[in-house]
Amino acid sequence: MDDEPLEEWAARREERRPVPGERRATPLGEEPDQGAHVAPDAPRGVQEWDGHQWTPAGVAADFQAAASETGEDAASLAERVALSSFSKLPPMPEPWRPTEVFHRR
Repeated sequence: MDDEPLEEWAARREERRPVPGERRATPLGEEPDQGAHVAPDAPRGVQEWDGHQWTPAGVAADFQAAASETGEDAASLAERVALSSFSKLPPMPEPWRPTEVFHRR
């Protein structure tokens, strides 16, 4: 297996990390992080990335208010995620074949 040099890995990691000052909306309550389509009328917390961790920055009444506060742009966030090239996928396994010949009678 070819190991990736540490410098290349660190560069890819930095491209995916949030920029200091970037904000995100998270649902408030006992539930873990959910998609925006789950309870869109529920209050949301607004968090800001300070370069090391997400810190609380405020509260929004619902998802629409939180999205306008955070300036969420799904296309720009998706561009930061690097997709693997097809040449790096593992080879397809051989199909399973029984070791003994089976004859129906």
